[in-house]
Amino acid sequence: MGCNRPAEALFTRQNVLRGVEPRENPTMSIHIVALGSECPGVVGPGEEGPMGQGQLQGGLLWSYLGQGAVVGPHDLENSLHHPAFMEYTSQVFGDVSVVVRDCPSWDLLDSDWASVRSVLEQADILVIKYSVNDKLAFQQVRNGYAPRLRPLLRHWGVPVILVAVGARLHDEGPPCTCPLCASDWSSCVPHSEGLQLSRDLGATYLELPSLNHVFVGRYFGSVLEFFMIQCLKQKAKERPDKRRVNKVNEPQPPHLEQPARLPPIRVEESSFSQDMQWLLERGVQFADVAFFAGDSGKELGWAHAAVLCAVSPYFRQLLLGPKSRERPQSRCICRERDGGPHSLLSTWDGGIIDDMPRPDGHTVGRLSRLVVKDPLLCLCLWETLMFLYRGAWEWDHLQEALVEKLKNTLAVAQLMERIRSFVGMDKASRETPSARAAVLGPQTLVSLFNSPLYSDVIFMVQGSVLPAHRAVLVARCDVMAAMFSGKYAEARSRVVPIHGVSSDTFLSFLEYLYTDTCCP
Repeated sequence: MGCNRPAEALFTRQNVLRGVEPRENPTMSIHIVALGSECPGVVGPGEEGPMGQGQLQGGLLWSYLGQGAVVGPHDLENSLHHPAFMEYTSQVFGDVSVVVRDCPSWDLLDSDWASVRSVLEQADILVIKYSVNDKLAFQQVRNGYAPRLRPLLRHWGVPVILVAVGARLHDEGPPCTCPLCASDWSSCVPHSEGLQLSRDLGATYLELPSLNHVFVGRYFGSVLEFFMIQCLKQKAKERPDKRRVNKVNEPQPPHLEQPARLPPIRVEESSFSQDMQWLLERGVQFADVAFFAGDSGKELGWAHAAVLCAVSPYFRQLLLGPKSRERPQSRCICRERDGGPHSLLSTWDGGIIDDMPRPDGHTVGRLSRLVVKDPLLCLCLWETLMFLYRGAWEWDHLQEALVEKLKNTLAVAQLMERIRSFVGMDKASRETPSARAAVLGPQTLVSLFNSPLYSDVIFMVQGSVLPAHRAVLVARCDVMAAMFSGKYAEARSRVVPIHGVSSDTFLSFLEYLYTDTCCP
């Protein structure tokens, strides 16, 4: 056939096309079923003009198998009287028998579908052929027969090769639109339609301009031999291995005993509270809320609006209210909501401002200034913020810190009541410690996860837009801290692309950073 193969190939082509009788071992035989004709205008089984030996030998598979192919199991004379399925055998790879059942006419699928299906069930490889110059026959296959074969092929998992044979007319340029040429190019099957049919059938698509030894041997033969090798490997796995029975002196793999005790699994404790405490103490670079004393105007500290809004409904109403031009000066949410005599916090006259300098001289984004008008809250603002940042559940530690700071039991009780109003606790939940601890805890930032609320960075992962907050990322992840705090492009960019990871995986990673849990 003139096919070149490297010397180190898995199977050599020596004595490939020897016309010998097939062996009885089913694992060393390959069944190929071919449907359709590579010649235009092939008649059906009930019409006149049966396929002769010359036309059979000029076919695609017969050309591949060569002169060693033997017609069987019936002789050639009987096969001419039954042209629907022509069966012939040959040898490939030296000792592998190939049995081909070729049906050039598609009419058999309508007249005797049961026999066609039984033959297809035994097929290891299916080859579908058509002529590019017979568009009518191609349309019948695409619209009528392919939908019937598609579910069966998907269920059986048989490899399919779709072969388009012939040279198209006017294939070297755009088709001519004159009446004399329109009939020529319109009768040819375009490359795009054949490729689409192969996708529908899950087949490998080939185009052969002619059936010479170059196209048949090198192109079609290479693809067919690839599937035959895969088929032989699959059959070798399913066959019981008898080659090791007589190998007495073959070395055996060592037997490793299982250890008596498996090493203990080290469970790491949650560092959520410690990470949020670090953010309050050292994350001033990403802070966007400044607290000032109401009487003296002294700066009391810095915080992060995203964390405050996630923990406290009070801060959420205060910071996410109307814009400054619509807000009255010295507005106090506490007075409006509870009607109490105490004015705890209010926004600075003028509300939210931009580019307010921080202690380290770094300016980023919009900043909010809050005036603390309650004297007790001014004294214990740091302890209150620490309690909110660590999850708003360590009530006993908060009370001990306030007692040590204020030295007054009545003042401690008053301030504790106001802090409870920060986190939105009702009177029933204030009675039991377990109920108070279950209010927030490690789930403090769950409302910020994948939320645009106070988001200052957007991750683009596989086309998905994932909003996040630099303060939370810096506190919870050392890699994020280095990326957003250093002299990298991400430190100044609002949109950060992420490559090499799926959106679901990165979203699970963000879920762990925000909630300290992850559901795979």
